[in-house]
Amino acid sequence: MIMRFRSRADAASRLAQALAHYRGTNPLVLAIPRGAVAMGRTLADALGGELDVVLVRKLRSPGSAEFAVGAVDETGWTYVAPHAASAGADPAYLEREKQFQIETLRWRRAQYTPARPPIDPAGRTVIVVDDGLATGATMMAALHSARARGPVRLVCAVPVAAPDSLELVRPHADEVVCLEAPEAFYAVGQFYDDFAQVEDEQVAALLAQPAKGAGGP
Repeated sequence: MIMRFRSRADAASRLAQALAHYRGTNPLVLAIPRGAVAMGRTLADALGGELDVVLVRKLRSPGSAEFAVGAVDETGWTYVAPHAASAGADPAYLEREKQFQIETLRWRRAQYTPARPPIDPAGRTVIVVDDGLATGATMMAALHSARARGPVRLVCAVPVAAPDSLELVRPHADEVVCLEAPEAFYAVGQFYDDFAQVEDEQVAALLAQPAKGAGGP
C-alpha cells in the first residue's frame, strides 16, 4: 500500500524518525519555501538543530505554471531540465523567467530573514527538506546552493518523490532519505490529506522562532 500523509506535520514527524541518527549533531535544516518550512521547523526541533531556508524557485513551463522546466537559486545559478525545450522553453524564454524568479527570491529573502544573514552551513551537516519531489528541479538547485557553501555532509530529505526525480537528485547529495517513491506519481499533493498553501507570513514567523538545538531549552 502506498504511504499517505495526514499533513506536512505528519510527514515531517515520519522524516524525523528516519533521520534520527543526526539527533544531537546540531544539523542545519534548510527548508525549501514555502510548503516545507513548517516541516523544517519540526525536523530541526526533533533533531536538536537549526532552521533556515534555501531560496530557490522553479522556472515555470510556458504552458503550465505548475510544471517546472528548471530552477534558479539566489546566486543566479540555473538548472535547466532535459525536457525544457520540448516544453516550449527556448533560451529567450528561460532568461526572462530566470530574471523574474531572481527578483522573487530577493523579495523573499528581505521578507523572511530581514534582521540576519543566512545561517552559514560550512562544516556542518545540512539537511535540505521539501514536501515532495515532482520534477526534482527545485531540489537540484537547492542542493547545488547548499553544496557551494561547504557543508561537511549534505542530505536530501523528502516524504515522497517520483522515482525518476529521486534518481536525478541522488548523485548530488551524500544521503537521500525518501519515505515513498511510487510509480503512480502525478503530483506531490496527491499523497497528502491536507496540503494547504503556506503563506509568506507563516514562513517568517517560523524562521523567527528560537532554535531548540545546542544551547536551546
